[in-house]
Amino acid sequence: MTDNPARTWNDFFGQLIYLTESSVFTVPVALNSLVDSQTQSGIGMLLAMSVLSLVPIPAFFAFAQKYLIRGISTTGLK
Repeated sequence: MTDNPARTWNDFFGQLIYLTESSVFTVPVALNSLVDSQTQSGIGMLLAMSVLSLVPIPAFFAFAQKYLIRGISTTGLK
């Protein structure tokens, strides 16, 4: 039986259990460690780090847009 990559990509609790060093935490586990579960303090830091973790995606698209559009437009030509 093959393991579904989408299921392991979205698996939060497995990573929470198996990763013990903070240097190897995935982004969701690291964001979870910023919030104190009793007092809900750290929500502002959680939101700021969530935005910072999303910044590389639009930045990559902004720099690679020319190549991405060129690749999409040339695949339809014979």
